[in-house]
Amino acid sequence: MRPSVLNNLFCPVSSITGIGPKLSALIEKNCGPYISDVLFSLPSGLLYRPYVEKKSQLIAGALATLLFEVVAHQKPAKRSQPYKVVGFFDGKEAELVFFNYHEKYLLDKLKVHEKYFVSGKIEFFMGKVGILHPDFISKIKEDIPVFEPVYPLTAGLSGKVMTKTVKTVLGMIPDLPEWQDKEFMKKQGFSDWKTSLIKVHHPQKSSDLSFDDAFKMRLAYDELLANQLALFLARSHHKKQAGIKINPRTLVEKDVLAHLPFELTGAQKRVIEEIRCDLLSADKMIRLLQGDVGAGKTVVSLAALLMVYDAGYQGVLMAPTDILAGQHYLAFEKMLQQTTVRIALLTGREKGKKREKILKELASGEIDILIGTHAVFTEDVVYKNLALVVIDEQHKFGVQQRLQLTKKQKGVNLLVMTATPIPRTLALTSYGDMDISILDEKPKNRLLIETKVISVEKVFDVVEKLKNKIDSSEKQVQVYWVCPLVQESEKMDLMAAEKRFEELRDVFGDAVGIVHGKMKGAEKDAVMDRFKKGELSVLVSTTVIEVGVDVPSATVMVIEHAERFGLAGLHQLRGRVGRGAEKSVCLLLYGKQLSEIGRARLKVMRESENGFIIAEEDLRLRGAGDLLGVKQSGLPQFKMADLSVHHHLLKTAAQDAKTILTLDPHLESERGKALRVLLYLFQKDSEILTLKAG
Repeated sequence: MRPSVLNNLFCPVSSITGIGPKLSALIEKNCGPYISDVLFSLPSGLLYRPYVEKKSQLIAGALATLLFEVVAHQKPAKRSQPYKVVGFFDGKEAELVFFNYHEKYLLDKLKVHEKYFVSGKIEFFMGKVGILHPDFISKIKEDIPVFEPVYPLTAGLSGKVMTKTVKTVLGMIPDLPEWQDKEFMKKQGFSDWKTSLIKVHHPQKSSDLSFDDAFKMRLAYDELLANQLALFLARSHHKKQAGIKINPRTLVEKDVLAHLPFELTGAQKRVIEEIRCDLLSADKMIRLLQGDVGAGKTVVSLAALLMVYDAGYQGVLMAPTDILAGQHYLAFEKMLQQTTVRIALLTGREKGKKREKILKELASGEIDILIGTHAVFTEDVVYKNLALVVIDEQHKFGVQQRLQLTKKQKGVNLLVMTATPIPRTLALTSYGDMDISILDEKPKNRLLIETKVISVEKVFDVVEKLKNKIDSSEKQVQVYWVCPLVQESEKMDLMAAEKRFEELRDVFGDAVGIVHGKMKGAEKDAVMDRFKKGELSVLVSTTVIEVGVDVPSATVMVIEHAERFGLAGLHQLRGRVGRGAEKSVCLLLYGKQLSEIGRARLKVMRESENGFIIAEEDLRLRGAGDLLGVKQSGLPQFKMADLSVHHHLLKTAAQDAKTILTLDPHLESERGKALRVLLYLFQKDSEILTLKAG
């Protein structure tokens, strides 16, 4: 289906001239599998190597290009010593120095009594000009770039190879039809797509690398427009699908909500009614529920599941971890104990006859609400009449997992929830195909959490104060102690958590437990159960307790090396305390090397408890790519656009996409056909298939 004009761009990296299997594997790892991925990998830096004619103009440590006359080759007595090519520059002695040399290559490359243009970092050896391992050697000055783009590189891939590869693929760029509005381009000062792409790969000054460079802005807008068109097409497709319309026959939902031991917030009541309207309509519900930490999403999800129960249908809630699924099950069981609603828990741990029994009862309709992990959407799980899928902590699941569950039954309604508030900009790029509900109000009885920022060097003072507090308090004091999770080395983090566990056990004895991602599920559950029962005073953990863990008696959260975490993660961790009637505190311990961004993060945490404000600050400080861990979240990974800079372009792209599809819903006009090319360019193939004209 892809237009033939794009064929060149979707050839594999291995098809590039001069690129063998080893290099193509490295380039693919660095950029992606296609030639277009190489083109979309933009420079992150710029090297300046001027041509210099006089020795007096050279600067030690700087790059320069010189005219060098070869006089002799000096082969060392030992292989471990450097090979030198001696000669003249500006009439004075100079030398080129090589380690790990290939003698025949150097003799062929640098012939005696001949002149060459050489380029590299200038050094002075005993007053002589020297270059260690020149970057370029050529007979032609013009072969050596004055400005050289610097690309992000994976281990094993050299800048020279990457630059040469980009140069090759730039020659393969086709002329594509213009998909942008000509008046808009003129107003923005945009060039055509091909010119813009060539220009961003040939920066001439540092400002050319800026995200607000006109050529880069053009490419960013293309990518954002493709994103918004795809989302609007998906939304239009969803809206055309009939949903399972519910017709309540019983009033269990209203009865359960009326007898809760607490009053619903205004936001909870509003969102429950939004969901009710969706489920009562003939259209399929696809709704995102955003709730700040402690805003009460669980009750809203239960209300939604009871609405479909009242209409005689089944519902399922999927959580990302066994711990969270088990916690939802216990919470639901408590709230439903006076009803005849039948619920069950299904995770990877239910095996054999127990699992068979659950599957049989699910297929026969004996189970009304199923709660579980990804185990709820495996192939052998069959529902009798599924009408609603609720996915908790949406960003922990990929889009494919979400779709797999909704395919269990035609027209099934979907409610996805996240306790990680998503900045407005990211919500627009990721969930534009959904209706969005926001729980922006916390229960009245929820106490503020005091947040303190302390140097990690005072860790033993913190331990001593906690020991005194635990020993002297009449009421039980429970503490979470979180060690950092650094992406590069999970093993190192595991050691950090275990080391801290051993140190704290010396102080608190058997009242300390530990949970981390390397433990088996049953082990984790046993430790968490002991902590919930109050048998443990301190729980040392990695971020496995980040989401959803609910122990009301835990009133202290210690986060070690807090500057290593993103704001969203810190906010989630802090939300594990402050769930009971007692005042809670969060201690953020920071390391010796505190960066400006780290300092800014800690300041935001100290000053705000509003997850939506924190999410916006996180986007500003980190950029969109790191915010929720896009690879795990199903959030788009932009190559050209940076949402912390280009958010204004995103709003324009959203308006543009809406207008385009209102006037030309099947993209059949001249511009519409060009926009199809844009969608294919950014691999939005499945969205194009939703167009009737196809």
